[in-house]
Parts: sequence; structure tokens; C-alpha cells
Amino acid sequence: MPARLSVEQVEFYERDGFLAPVRVASADEAAAWRRELEEAERNHGRLHYVSKAHLLLDFAYRLATHSSVLDTVSSIIGPDILLWDSTFIIKEPGDGKKVSWHQDFTYWGLDPDDVVSVWLALSQATIESGCMLMIPGSHKGPIAAHHDTRASDNILSRGQTIAEPIDESRARHVVLAPGELSLHHGRVWHSSSPNRSEDRRIAFNAQYLAPWVKQTVGDWDSALLVGGEDRYGHFEHERAASGAFVPEDVARQQSISARRAAYLRAGMG
Repeated sequence: MPARLSVEQVEFYERDGFLAPVRVASADEAAAWRRELEEAERNHGRLHYVSKAHLLLDFAYRLATHSSVLDTVSSIIGPDILLWDSTFIIKEPGDGKKVSWHQDFTYWGLDPDDVVSVWLALSQATIESGCMLMIPGSHKGPIAAHHDTRASDNILSRGQTIAEPIDESRARHVVLAPGELSLHHGRVWHSSSPNRSEDRRIAFNAQYLAPWVKQTVGDWDSALLVGGEDRYGHFEHERAASGAFVPEDVARQQSISARRAAYLRAGMG
């Protein structure tokens, strides 16, 4: 199912800072992915927000490098692609968890902004289940001031929230069916509400960057080359998971994640 974006879709993304929906897999294929994820959870524990999942679970690596997913990414940043992070984002029904209005680039330390986030639905993402909300065109402005709420109902690590008032009447809901994805820019203002449905809201989220992007917060960073070549060498190249939570892979992911957490904390300072 090729998903190379049209000129009109790329223009929409560049104008609004996000694009959805883009169909990259059938409903049956998405259902099989969900079953595989939930089997991994039964065997290895909860996977919500585990960083760099592609280093721990070969299933996550297969999602991140699915040909249709990479087709959409290359339409935005070109054929040379580094995978910087991947996570499963799971809102349980009735858990009350939300995501406050924020911009991803606030703490990432990546420059320039040739970075795109993919949010791939493995279950229905509806208004009731707490799909994402985006403010069109907000990526064209600077990084807004954020403050940390540390609220217990906030999925974000520090409850980081845009400090200025937000006109939510401008927001658009990003409704996705299983097998569809959205793309969004790291500066676009976005949030999501709690899951009030009776099903889990499950997504695979990944960040891809062009190899000329640099980490500006620390003097080290890592990524996995998933398309083309890297002629810049700004990131230490990672090795994808060889199975499901293979001990050597776990040790490598823990080491990389600890180093990453240290420079991200520095960026938050």
C-alpha cells in the first residue's frame, strides 16, 4: 500500500503543520499489529511510553520501517532518514489521562526543524477516545513559553504546558482509524483529552529526522539509519532490536536512554 504523499498533501502539511489521515495499512493488518503489541505486553509488561521501542522489540522496528510509513516520511524530509525515537502511546479507557497543549521541540534540542512525527493508530482514535487536537499553522511561530504543572493526570513527563492562552476554537481533531497515521511538525501546538471510550486508544509514535539535523543540547545523541545514507555523522548509529527484549538489546537501550534522559533534562533546565 504505497503512501507517497501528493504535492497537495505536502503543501497541506507545510501550511498547517500536520496532515491526517494517511492510510498506510488495512484494518486487518492494523488488527494483527494490535494483537502482536498486546502479546508483547503480556510477555514483557506495559509498553506505554517506553523510549526507543525499536531497540527492544523487533515488532516496533518493523512498524517504524514499514515501507508505507517511510514513504510518507520521505515525502516530507527526503530519502535520507534517521529514526530518533519510537514509543507506544496507550490511553486506557477511563484512566483520566490527558496531554496538555505543548510543542515537541520545546525540549528536544534538535536543529534545524527537518523532523517529522508519525502517529500510527492501532485502534480507533476518536473524539471520545481522546484523539489529538492540533492548532493549524502554529508551527510557523517560535517556541512558546511553557511551564511545568507536574499534574498527575498529564501523560507528559513534567506536565509541560504552553503558558499563553489558547484559542481552542481553532483546534482540529485528528480522528484516525486503525491503519491510518498522522504526521505533525515538532513546533505545532497539540494536545489530547482523556479516553472516555470503552476501548484502549493505542498508537505507535515515531520521530524521524534528516541527517543534517544536530543535537544542540548535548554533545552526543543517537539514531537509527532507516533510509538512504548519513553523510553528516551527527548521530551515533544504533542497532535495531534482534528479537523481543533480548538481554543485550535491553542493556543497550537502557544505556542509550539514560544518556538521552541526561541531556534532555539539561535542555529542560
